[in-house]
Amino acid sequence: MVAQSAGPGSPAVSVTTADAAAVGIGPDDGGFAVEQWGFGDAAIDYRTGLARQRATHARVVSGEPGVLALLEHRSVYTLGRSTRPADLPLPGARLPTGEALPECVEADRGGRITWHGPGQLVGYPILPLREPIDVIGFVRELEAGLIEVCASLGVAASRVAGRSGVWLAAGDDPPAKLAAIGVRVARGVTMHGFALNCDNSLDAFTAIVPCGLSDAGVTTLSHAAARTISVTEATTAVLRILPPALSAVALPRHRPARTQRTSGSTPRTETGPESAQDQVTPQTTAVVGSLR
Repeated sequence: MVAQSAGPGSPAVSVTTADAAAVGIGPDDGGFAVEQWGFGDAAIDYRTGLARQRATHARVVSGEPGVLALLEHRSVYTLGRSTRPADLPLPGARLPTGEALPECVEADRGGRITWHGPGQLVGYPILPLREPIDVIGFVRELEAGLIEVCASLGVAASRVAGRSGVWLAAGDDPPAKLAAIGVRVARGVTMHGFALNCDNSLDAFTAIVPCGLSDAGVTTLSHAAARTISVTEATTAVLRILPPALSAVALPRHRPARTQRTSGSTPRTETGPESAQDQVTPQTTAVVGSLR
């Protein structure tokens, strides 16, 4: 594997609620809320972000409006449920700069190990899905929205057959991934989401085998466009494009399960298909590519 370093992480994002209102989203419009959890110096520790995801998920399940959370994480490796020992950093390994590796944190998503950190835009759509629940359909809409985001920034992106995520549409061999996607659906409401490489360094990928894909690469929007595309710029594009795409498969609010009591019986919960659902889709994240 050959690695390359892109630019440093982006400064704090300055996208206001007016940006969200301009595209007609938000709970007051019958849509879902957009929340910015932290960028730049205020980037979110992964454990803190995971706890906040779970708390938000519980509120959305109870009937509050869905949320699209946008953020940067502090540098971290996250381990999906299928992570194998061979995917992990070797004992004593360090970054090419000589710095210590990020810590590894277990996540309740599908897939194996990947990296999050400065310069990478992370999005967590915590949204109730329309019935019948179609997890793959949700992932495809997320991919389609991110492909449009990339196009709006001057980068041609596409899907790769048999793999999730968004890939550079340049016929590279190996193919290079721009955005990883990993989704969990519990009680009809989504968790986790996407990680879009903007102007992040790729050094951390050299110490792992992300998702075990040794036949693929990873790249950034900045490298693909031959100019700096910051998290700030990408966030503005995501706010404009992604909510309308996701509204095709997501509801503004969840319909909580109803509890009924029949004469002489204990309470019975009508779960329906969405409440019984707890699905995980693999997060297919590519290994490091050669970017010069």
